[in-house]
Amino acid sequence: MPLPSAGYSLGSPFIELQSVDSTNNYALAQIHANLAQPGTCYFAHEQIAGKGQRGKSWATEKDANIIMTVVLKPGFLQVFQQFQLSACVAVATYGLLKKYAGASTMIKWPNDLYWENNKIGGILIENVIGKRRKGTTTWDWAVIGIGINVNQTQFPADIKKAGSLKQITGKEFDAVALARELCECFDGTYKKLTHSGFGLILNEYNNHLYKKNEIVKFKRDNRVFKATVKNVNENGQLIVEHGVEETFDFGEVEWVL
Repeated sequence: MPLPSAGYSLGSPFIELQSVDSTNNYALAQIHANLAQPGTCYFAHEQIAGKGQRGKSWATEKDANIIMTVVLKPGFLQVFQQFQLSACVAVATYGLLKKYAGASTMIKWPNDLYWENNKIGGILIENVIGKRRKGTTTWDWAVIGIGINVNQTQFPADIKKAGSLKQITGKEFDAVALARELCECFDGTYKKLTHSGFGLILNEYNNHLYKKNEIVKFKRDNRVFKATVKNVNENGQLIVEHGVEETFDFGEVEWVL
């Protein structure tokens, strides 16, 4: 049975900020001040303290890239279903990037966007979790940060394997217009999730999975091993095979590329 529509469009309103520490931090502050409206996109022309996965930073050049956060209320999802939203964002971002960068665009588990072997985008979702009586938790807000290298062509020396749409295509892009288009892609994919469930999105995610069916070197604690990337299951776990099948949660294993 179809789930109810969210009742708002992602990317509306679209708010441009000249400079912030982090669009996710700004969005969280708006939520805690009761000033946030579901569906809002906060786009920054400059971000001076961007955040990446697992405490890493996201370095980005001023007025060159997509730096944005969309806030929404994922009321139809349970807290344990967070990967459904993560995959939804990844598939939407993949769709936009493939349009301009072509078929070499891939989704690297859990939620990076790659072109060939270079990272061109990343996603960081932070959540506001509430509590009801009897100790049950509610997923009150999702704060979805998306960074895409658009027109930047030089990257810090410590950032390996980075790329941008301009490097790939040789063209200059309007980052704000591209961010608005990404919001439209995300809105469509999110509606697909709400109305048709997760199965179609998970299939898309796995169809465009980086290094799928290829042998990759991984590291878990002090153990380094090679395994074939198989797919990602509905819980967001990476499934690999090397004689035996192993399943890893996010953070349990590192890619050695």
